[in-house]
Amino acid sequence: MRIAIVHYHLRTGGVTRVIEHASRLLRRLGHEVVVLASGLPPEGFPATVVRVEELAYDEEASPREAEVLKNALLKGAVTGLGTAPDLWHIHNHHLGKNLALPQVVAEMAEEGQHLLLQIHNFPEDGRSYNYRRLRARFPKKAFERCLYPHADHVHYALINARDRGFLRSAGLDESRLHWLPNPVFLPQGEETVPGWPGRLWLYPTRAIRRKNIGEFLLWAAMAGPEDFFATSLAPENPREQAGYRSWVRLANELKLPVKFDLASQTSASFTALLRSAHCIVTTSITEGFGMAFLEPWLLERPVTGRDLPEITTDFIRAGVDLSALYARLEIPVEWIGERVLRAAVEQGLRSWWDHYQLAEPDEEALERAWRAWVVEGRVDFGRLDEAMQGWLIRHLAGSSEARQELTPRLRIPPHETLAHNRETVTRVFDEHLFGDRLCAAYQRLLASPCSAVGTLDSATVLDRFLQPERLYLLRL
Repeated sequence: MRIAIVHYHLRTGGVTRVIEHASRLLRRLGHEVVVLASGLPPEGFPATVVRVEELAYDEEASPREAEVLKNALLKGAVTGLGTAPDLWHIHNHHLGKNLALPQVVAEMAEEGQHLLLQIHNFPEDGRSYNYRRLRARFPKKAFERCLYPHADHVHYALINARDRGFLRSAGLDESRLHWLPNPVFLPQGEETVPGWPGRLWLYPTRAIRRKNIGEFLLWAAMAGPEDFFATSLAPENPREQAGYRSWVRLANELKLPVKFDLASQTSASFTALLRSAHCIVTTSITEGFGMAFLEPWLLERPVTGRDLPEITTDFIRAGVDLSALYARLEIPVEWIGERVLRAAVEQGLRSWWDHYQLAEPDEEALERAWRAWVVEGRVDFGRLDEAMQGWLIRHLAGSSEARQELTPRLRIPPHETLAHNRETVTRVFDEHLFGDRLCAAYQRLLASPCSAVGTLDSATVLDRFLQPERLYLLRL
């Protein structure tokens, strides 16, 4: 097969890593691959890359003309392959980072090009700025056509059960839907990082808002004398800096046993950091794929913290034991006050829906959000904003009596789980199996005849993402 893989950029990150794995495996199997992106690839990239500057983000610039981008993509594909591709594998086409790309995808669909649209992130999921850009750019019919074209020769690849379910609800036929989980692979090695002052509880993440850093600090406030907590990376996005600095100040003020940005303070590899940890912790309130739930097991490091059933359902069905995770971190409502919490729910839901230009929530929607927040007089800590979380951390740090009321506690899975999960993750999320899944998706796509192009119901997708029960203030 001759395959053109398209992404905005090849900067370090999850999508770039997926493209790198795909390119390497496809070439080993004898397929011809060209990757089209706006920038240069990392050193040692395993495929031909043709730079298409028109794919760059345009959030800070004037949007490009779709015709210019389409011509550049075709020219780049021919340059890399010697001819037009058999299929286009396009990542995150509708994210709103480049307003020409969704229009190009819609036009390619109308022309009968075979398209695999792999969606890692949705503009409906916490990216309201990008969603509004898309709505402002396209009239309603064009908006739906550009976001979710629907035809026999247009297939979708999704990385989690939530997203597959949402697109099914919007009308996507099962025959055009592929589960394409990320490959999970780590260099094994034996390297560790010596010299920790105690047991290292490592959160291997960039400390951005949706990672719920306040909850990680709460666990540090509960630490025993032998416990030491660390996050691996600081945020790069300028919009994340103020919030990040406030958590650093709080940790210093309370003298919590926490180190931020650990990876930049050592020359050790990511694998060495994981291997050196007593336990891996995750407190994130939303993920795309959720690599932190899987990677540590390959090194037989236990994983604990917050469960995300929307994401982990696939892993549990595959046999990964994640029973040590908790779904809620319960805080007595009276610590904050019911009136304050109800105001936070109402203001949060109104603001969230307003960001997506929806009508104001009615009483039923507000009550649904409240029931998701509060169960039997206890509110889930992860639902709260930074101000409330910070106050609660101070309260817990200063009161051993209050700490006794917190449920549940961090729990480390039993030793036998380590070998079981290592075997399961290695088997189910093996990079070669990823290649098999990808080739099967391509073959099914190419066997699909061209048909008239319709659209999925974009309003249904938005509705699913903005259900009141999904309200977390850290998403706003």
